[in-house]
Amino acid sequence: MFERIKSIPLLFWLAVAAPTGVALLYYGLLAEDVYVSESRIVVRNPSQQAASPLTAALSQTGFGAAQEGNNTVIEYLRSRQAIAESNEDGLLTKAYNGPQLFFWDRFGAIGGQSGEEFFEYFADKMSVEEGATTQILTITVRAFEPDTAQKINQRLVARSESLVNSLAGRAREDSIAVAEEELDAAKEEARSAALALATFRDRNGIVDPEQESEVGLQMISKLQDELIGAQTKLRQLQTYTPRASQIPFLKTQIKGLEEEIEDARQELVGGRASLSSSMAKYSELQLNSQLADKQLAVVLAGLQEAQGEARRKRVYLEQVAKPSLPDYPTEPRRIRGILATLVMGLLAWGVLTMLLIGVREHRD
Repeated sequence: MFERIKSIPLLFWLAVAAPTGVALLYYGLLAEDVYVSESRIVVRNPSQQAASPLTAALSQTGFGAAQEGNNTVIEYLRSRQAIAESNEDGLLTKAYNGPQLFFWDRFGAIGGQSGEEFFEYFADKMSVEEGATTQILTITVRAFEPDTAQKINQRLVARSESLVNSLAGRAREDSIAVAEEELDAAKEEARSAALALATFRDRNGIVDPEQESEVGLQMISKLQDELIGAQTKLRQLQTYTPRASQIPFLKTQIKGLEEEIEDARQELVGGRASLSSSMAKYSELQLNSQLADKQLAVVLAGLQEAQGEARRKRVYLEQVAKPSLPDYPTEPRRIRGILATLVMGLLAWGVLTMLLIGVREHRD
């Protein structure tokens, strides 16, 4: 037996036997059991139409539009911020840095213990993937204790839900805030227009130039009727009874009516203080006030629409499957690892043997 072992080439011991022995020692005695916790989540938007299988498949290959909410959660879970927020109480570092763990599996045993190095270490312990035909995200966490894997998975899901709620709430608040700012500006414009119209009325002592003009025209018309009647009566008296005592009275009445008519006309169209000059400014102010009121009504309707749209566009994270509590370790694949090491060693031994034979033949 010793002679047979001694006859085995050194290259076989180095390429096959030694690596396989190390693999047997590591996977058989030293490697820590790894428990895997999985959860499945999806970001829902009630106002968004469900994606068809073709659309979902294209989004995975880059030829379609991926769901924005899922992409946000994926990028967040793969970021340093997600790890930092989930590790505020040291849950993550304690899970992978315990003294009871084998040094090769323990974080910081070989390299440093900085945040950047832990981010690279944890990247191998957590993965998030989106389904090829669905929008469901699968979060996988690997840890050396089953309850620890579940807690870390729950922490990541909770942080993702907080992120989605925060982004959705901020979007709703921003849209409503913009509409409220426009409403405040419209209210101020309507108030200014109404105040300018009221100031004009107080300064000029008129309520509505158009109505007062109509009253003035009616009064002028009435005075003209009286003037025509007095003039007609005067002509009749001068024709038939030229010495009638009523003739001087009628002349005085006619003169007074003419003066009243002239004063009324001057009040309507005479100068800057007349109703005709005030009517143009009043019409402008009234038009501004009406436009401001209509604009206020439009902006108010826009605010109500923005509030309704914000209620309809609620985005929320739904847990399709809650983080699981593993009851047995699924990693490492011990037999697979040993066999893989043996096969790779045999391949390396065969290649190196062929190279050495070629070199020897070349020398000969």
